Amino acid sequence: MAIIGNIIKGVINLRNSISSETDHIKNQKETLKFLLDKAKLTEFGKHYKFSKILDSSHPYKAFKSTIPYFDYDKIHNDWWYKLHEGKDNVTWPGHPDYFALSSGTTGKTSKRIPVTDDMIEAIKNAGIKQVLAMENFDLPADFFEKEIMMLGSSTNLEKNNEHVEGEISGISASRIPFWFRGFYKPGEEISKIDDWDERVQKIAEHAKSWDIGALSGIPSWMELMMEKVIDYHKVDHIHEIWPNLKVYTSGGVAFGPYEKSFKRLTGKPVEVVDTYLASEGFIALQTRPETDAMQLLTDNGIFFEFVPFQPDYINPDGSLKANSPSISLEDVELDQDYVLLVSTVSGAWRYSIGDTIQFIDIAKAEIKITGRTKFFLNTVGSQLSVNKMDAAMKTLEDQFDIDISEYTICAKRGEDDEFYHYWYLGTSDTSLDSSKVAEALDEALQAANKNYKVARTKALKGVKVELIKPKVFYDWNARNKKKGGQVKMERVMNEEKFEDWEKFVQEH
Repeated sequence: MAIIGNIIKGVINLRNSISSETDHIKNQKETLKFLLDKAKLTEFGKHYKFSKILDSSHPYKAFKSTIPYFDYDKIHNDWWYKLHEGKDNVTWPGHPDYFALSSGTTGKTSKRIPVTDDMIEAIKNAGIKQVLAMENFDLPADFFEKEIMMLGSSTNLEKNNEHVEGEISGISASRIPFWFRGFYKPGEEISKIDDWDERVQKIAEHAKSWDIGALSGIPSWMELMMEKVIDYHKVDHIHEIWPNLKVYTSGGVAFGPYEKSFKRLTGKPVEVVDTYLASEGFIALQTRPETDAMQLLTDNGIFFEFVPFQPDYINPDGSLKANSPSISLEDVELDQDYVLLVSTVSGAWRYSIGDTIQFIDIAKAEIKITGRTKFFLNTVGSQLSVNKMDAAMKTLEDQFDIDISEYTICAKRGEDDEFYHYWYLGTSDTSLDSSKVAEALDEALQAANKNYKVARTKALKGVKVELIKPKVFYDWNARNKKKGGQVKMERVMNEEKFEDWEKFVQEH
C-alpha cells in the first residue's frame, strides 16, 4: 500500500477542500498595491512617485498613466544596467543574487533578467500550487511516491561578479528544497553537466534505475531525451522503461504542435499539464483536466496588464507603441489576443515579455499562449499569428497522417518579384509531395483567417513548402548555442535570418 502517497494525497485533498473560490480581480488589486508599496523607496519608485500613486483614488489608473511600457532593452538601458555596476535598490529593494539568462529566439547576446529572493519564493509557491492542483486530476496515491524527471538547463550556474547566472529552469532546480531531492531526477550530479548531449547520454544510461512518474520540460527537448532513452535501451516506447509515467508537465510553448509526435513515443496515455514559467517569473499553470488552459497566478508577486494585439499597437520589432491602450484583469474579454505585460517582485515594471495570450475563462483567469509579438506575420496584410499557424499544422497532420513538431516561415519576394510565404516543416515523413502539402496549407489558412484570404487575392502570390527532418531545427538551435533548456524555435524569420537558415538547411 502506498502509505506515503496516501498521506500526501490526503493533505492535498484537505488543502483544496478548505480553500475558497479565488477572487482574481481582488488578488490583482492587492498585488499591485503590494508591489508599489515595497518598491516605493527604490530609485525607480522615487522617480515615478509610487507613494503618490498609492495615495490616488484609482491606483491602477495612476500607475498606467505615470509609468511607460518597458521591454528588456529599455529597462536594461535605463535601469537594470545599474545592478551590474553593483548598485542596490534600483527597481526592487536590495540586490538580486541571481540573473536569468534568456536569449529567447533571436540568437542575440543573452538577456540578464534579475531574479530576486522574492521571485524565487514566488516560483516555489507556484510549484506548491501545482502539486495541490494534482488532486483535480484523479491520480492514484502511489503516483505521489514516484520520481520526477525535470529536464531543464544546467544547474551548474556561473559566477559573475557578485551574482550567479543561468537559465531560469537551472536556477529553480538549483534551489530545490532538501526534502524534494529524493524525488528529483536526473539528480544534482547529472543536472550540472553543461553539455546537453552528454547530459542526455547520462540520463539514458541511468534511466532504468529510476521509477519516473512525471516529466517536466520544454516539449522539443523532452522528445529528444525520450528518443535517446528509447534508442539506447532498444525498446519501442518510453513506458517500457518508465511504466509508471502518468504526467507530463509542459511549459513555455503551446503543446499542440508536439502532441502527435509525443504520443508516438509513449505506450500508454499520459496526462499533459501545461505551465507557463518564463525568465521573468511563473506566470500561470493548468489546474484542472477539463481544459488545457492555464490559470494566471494572480496572488503570487506578479501584476498583469493586457494590450489588445493589433497591428496599430505593435512596432516592427515586436515592441509596443507608447500610446497603446492597456487594461487590467477586470476589463478583459474573450476571443481577443492580448500582449501580456508584467510587473514583478524582481523589479520588472509594465514589462512586455513578448508573448500574446487569449482568455478562455475570465472568471477563472484561465488563458492560452497564442504566440509571440515578434512572430506576428503581417506582410501584405496576411495577419498570421502563431496560434493560427499551429492550427494549420494540426490540419496538415490530420490530413496527411504525419506529425509536424517544428516549423518556421518567412514572407519574401520570389524570383518573379511576387510575395510568397516560404514554409519549412519538420516531420519524420519527408517523402510527401510538398506541392500538395503547400496547397492544403494555403487552403487551411484561408479557411481560418479572413485577412489571409484577402491577402491571397491581392499581394500574396502563394505558398511554398519544404519538408525536412525535425533534427535540422534542433541542430540549428545548437549552432546558435541554444540547445536544451528554455529554448524555443523562432516561428517567423526576417529575410536576413531566413537566408542564413536556408544555407544551413542545404548543408544538412
